Amino acid sequence: MLSLLVWQKRAMTEHLLKILVVGDGNVGKTSFVRRYVNGQFNSDYKMTVGVDFSVKVLHWSDKEKVRLQLWDIAGQERFISMTRIYYKGALGCVVMFDVTSSASFLSCRRWKQDLDNKAMLPNGDAIPCILLANKCDLTERVVSAESIGRFSEANGFITWMEISVKDNKNVGEAMRRLVEGIFLIQSGPSIQDATHPSSKGGIHPEADSSQCNSRVGCGC
Repeated sequence: MLSLLVWQKRAMTEHLLKILVVGDGNVGKTSFVRRYVNGQFNSDYKMTVGVDFSVKVLHWSDKEKVRLQLWDIAGQERFISMTRIYYKGALGCVVMFDVTSSASFLSCRRWKQDLDNKAMLPNGDAIPCILLANKCDLTERVVSAESIGRFSEANGFITWMEISVKDNKNVGEAMRRLVEGIFLIQSGPSIQDATHPSSKGGIHPEADSSQCNSRVGCGC
């Protein structure tokens, strides 16, 4: 019995994935990481200075384990010049904004461009990114689902989701989608082209005061 357990342990494949978490300050990136890793929420987190580092281990299947290195990147302008160092070796990214802040949504294009210019896979392609709209539990939203969907599709995100870190809605599901997207892209050279239909052109995000009616991609 002991030898069988040892064999099973040796047969387990472990994947190490470096994941970036970027976006403007105060959109909830640190709260997102803490909620996902520790299952905790605290509205009084201090501003991230430079980068914070966390680890989450997923038992992906009977034979696969995924170790996620989560790099919570500071959103302040003065840290942007350091992102090339932080991005090195990343295989995926979360770009986050606050649905009650049009400015944080408009900044997502700058973050995506910075990622596309500095963070690349070994074959030279851009790393897969998921767009997360945080604080969907709040009623004073100013960014509609339609605007998010158009921006996500036109700028090469593998998908987008509305989340509430406070209410723990879609936090785990969002990361599962990202990991699946990473594995999908790694499985074949042609898959990324199909997953990122419009990544070369890109459009600016649109901010408005419409409510989310269609709930496509939404989690609240």
